[in-house]
Amino acid sequence: MTQPSQRAALRKLTLCLLGTASISALSLGPAFAQEVQASPAGAPAAAPSSAQTVVVTGLRASLESALSAKRQENGIVDVIKSEDMGKFPDTNLAESLQRVPGVVIDRDAGEGRNITVRGLGQDFTRVRINGIEGLATTGGTDSSGGTNRGRGFDFNVFASELFSSLTVRKSSSADVDEGSLGATVDLQTLRPFDLRGRNATIAVKGKYNDGSEKTDPRVAFMVSDTFFDRKVGVLLSGAFSKRRVLEDGFSTVRWDNGPSSGGWCAPQGVTANPSNSTATTCGPAAQGAERLPGTPQNIAAYNAASDPNNFHPRLPRYGRLTHDQDRLGLTASVQWRPQRGTLLTFDMLYSKLDATRQEDFLQATSFSRSASQGGKPQVGVLEAEYSPSGQLLYGRYNNVDLRSEQRYDELKTTFTQPTLTLEHKFNDAWSMSAKYGRANSKFRNPVQTTVTLDALNVDGYAIDFRGNDRRPVITYPVDVNGAGLGLIGVPQVAGGAQPTTVPNTTTSEIRIRPQGTDNVNNVGQFDLAFEASESLTFKGGVNAKKYSSDTYEFRRVNQNDTIFAPPAGATGLTSNLTGFGSNLSMPAGNATGWVVPNLQAIAAAYDIYCNCIKSGPAGGPGDFTLSSIENGNARGNNRSVTEKSNGVYLMGEFRTELWNIPLRGNFGVRHVKTELETIGYQAAGGGTAVKVEHDYKDTLPSFNVAANLSDEFIVRFGAAKVMTRPQLGFLSPGGSIATTGNLSINSGNPFLKPFRAKTFDSSFEYYFANKAFVGLGLFQKNIDTYIQSLRTNVAFRDSGLPLSLLPSNFTGEEVFQLTQPVNTDGGKLKGFEINWQQPFTFLPGWGRNFGTLLNYTKVSSKINYAVSPTSNESITDDLLNLSPKSWNATFFYDDGKFSARLSGSKRSGFITRVPGQNNNDVEGKNETFNVDLSISYKVNERLEFTLEGVNLTNEENDQFISRARNSVVVNNVTGREYLAGLRYKF
Repeated sequence: MTQPSQRAALRKLTLCLLGTASISALSLGPAFAQEVQASPAGAPAAAPSSAQTVVVTGLRASLESALSAKRQENGIVDVIKSEDMGKFPDTNLAESLQRVPGVVIDRDAGEGRNITVRGLGQDFTRVRINGIEGLATTGGTDSSGGTNRGRGFDFNVFASELFSSLTVRKSSSADVDEGSLGATVDLQTLRPFDLRGRNATIAVKGKYNDGSEKTDPRVAFMVSDTFFDRKVGVLLSGAFSKRRVLEDGFSTVRWDNGPSSGGWCAPQGVTANPSNSTATTCGPAAQGAERLPGTPQNIAAYNAASDPNNFHPRLPRYGRLTHDQDRLGLTASVQWRPQRGTLLTFDMLYSKLDATRQEDFLQATSFSRSASQGGKPQVGVLEAEYSPSGQLLYGRYNNVDLRSEQRYDELKTTFTQPTLTLEHKFNDAWSMSAKYGRANSKFRNPVQTTVTLDALNVDGYAIDFRGNDRRPVITYPVDVNGAGLGLIGVPQVAGGAQPTTVPNTTTSEIRIRPQGTDNVNNVGQFDLAFEASESLTFKGGVNAKKYSSDTYEFRRVNQNDTIFAPPAGATGLTSNLTGFGSNLSMPAGNATGWVVPNLQAIAAAYDIYCNCIKSGPAGGPGDFTLSSIENGNARGNNRSVTEKSNGVYLMGEFRTELWNIPLRGNFGVRHVKTELETIGYQAAGGGTAVKVEHDYKDTLPSFNVAANLSDEFIVRFGAAKVMTRPQLGFLSPGGSIATTGNLSINSGNPFLKPFRAKTFDSSFEYYFANKAFVGLGLFQKNIDTYIQSLRTNVAFRDSGLPLSLLPSNFTGEEVFQLTQPVNTDGGKLKGFEINWQQPFTFLPGWGRNFGTLLNYTKVSSKINYAVSPTSNESITDDLLNLSPKSWNATFFYDDGKFSARLSGSKRSGFITRVPGQNNNDVEGKNETFNVDLSISYKVNERLEFTLEGVNLTNEENDQFISRARNSVVVNNVTGREYLAGLRYKF
């Protein structure tokens, strides 16, 4: 064999051993013992006689293989690898991904749920499992976004033990299918040919949460074997975990200003508010809400509270959320190598997430309700103190309605994905790959029920933020642990029409809202490669995808959700919550318990799940019939989207030299056509289906190059055009049409163009010592199209809606005021990443076993957001979900037997909505800092003990509204978690 041939063969062997994706320096899972032959990418490999074989094990093996593989990669890619079952550095996939530079996460119930990559949120990130794009969906609390009805991927559906690697592709290439502005994340399960011979492993852990004071199991196993001289391999793995968490905290459900909801009740002698007040009562005398005397103090408090620049919480409340979650995951993989150069792989992934969530709140409801609901215009302001920015510091009020609210959810996600992959090498030059898979995510929320206990027109309610602006002291002048709160029903009348509500009053409610979402993605892919020479390979391929998303919701026909008084003889309809706030550092003086509804007893007494009329007329308080498309409150969540996309690509991969500088990279173009069919429901006729079809095309060129300026220094550059399809909720043609008075349409927009951008990425990497690395990444995304809701005037026939929705005397030429999402100008996003890895091998003795991994990311972007569909006013602010700064720091020790890792992750604050609701500019989340610890001790080659600490700082989920005020919306904690266990290899 000639020396060039030897070099080529050695280079191919190195690539085979190391894999084709770069491994982030944050791959902290200990590795199998392996042999790695490393040479600088693009540089001639050493001759066989001078090659050095390095046997590496443990945590350091991951770091060494990370740098060796990273030097081989053409694009900008990071990977977290688990070299063995159950060895991921975190118990949650999203929490592992946050170790990657530029990746930050969002949590639900203290567990990572979604990711943002380089400032672009979950809707801009695609996730593939074993090469097939999928969408995993769960339900969540309202403050965390509720049920996922969009394109974002919920990582908490899966146990981390099921996967062998997580790959984050930050730069684009033609052979990776379209759909991402942020990144493409590849999740890979373990396969039998990844291992040698027979393997069996089991890992058992106990997890203790200091908030719930519960200990829960976490178990995982893996068995695999190869047969017939490694021609056939079989692998089966599984993981089960239980998680019980108490989430305690304070929330406000936003803030609003003085004049909102009709304003406050005016003191006597001041111009009456509401206008139907008497001289001494707020509103009609029959309601019994007394106006305060017109003293100077009362008038001053009323005037301060009525100032439109002063804001108060809409629904101030302390609450406990009880989460109970069971997660089961299974994988199976069968591989067959019938001949050399041919490999057939079948992968199966199954995951099931069963959960319940109970939410118990003690709250004041008046501040967000109108006069017809007995709300704010009945409230008298006794005292009111505000900060210079307009935030309420202290308030004391009369005629306040109090409520104990309990919501109970049953949540289930089932995810299945079979994948079949065929790889075949025809000869030394030609090879192919074919893949087919079906990702099916089914989310069901069959029980979502809310029941309330109430107390009306309570005097002396007070809320005090002066000592703590996140957790106030709240004074309830009634017995919240006993008879102060109860079921308040709508009185039944003996004759005449039965009212559904009590005038100027909010009575107790029973809300029933079952819902669900289905996402199915069928993907077929065929790729062909031709190695024209050792320095040039051409690749091409076609793929076809059919993605469908269906979502539904039901609600009571009685859309006020009111009830009659409890049936005669009903008992045990309430219980008590105790021990609240022990993990919250709550100010003294707050209630540590309160009476709550007993949902099970109430459901039995009222027979609320009968889907029938129990008493009274249809649509009345005794009607528990459910409706969906015909229901104005539920209609918007009934919709479906089907997308078919057919793509083709051509790409060249090259290796060459320019002025004696080794160059390698790829260039190519992808073309894709997207065909869209969307169905929504307009309010006309009690719910009329509207189906719209649309299509668009994209041509997406890309280029990546890596230059080895020296053996230690590599420079990379990438450029591409990319696209992300619009959010699913924006594509529905459903909404409402007004054909009398002011002609108007409120609707989604199935004709939206995708988000489109031009991306530029560069990376400067210096491998300055053995296993040591420092890198700088620069990136810019020129976002050409964005999406916002705006109002325009159009002829009905140009709205895209069918003329059949109009009255018979309309022609379609009538001009309507149309409010819907539209494509708007985007903006630039730019930033940089710094990444440093270094084992402290320069230290003497045991000090050489220490090391560190550090990264820092800074991102900036400005978008002009329309404040109102009817004005030209705008707010210039960051992209949604963009944290301008984030960093991760890990310090480790590994001597091959004992290993320890301490990690911290910081994310700066970010916005989630622009403009904010209720007269506010923005809504968002404040910064977070999470600290985790992991320790392991290897008794021998088979047995290993582990100890972990998660969320050691008991970090707050702190959401805000208003840039200037930073008013608290949610401030919850979920407790620290400690895991102890063992891992045994048979």
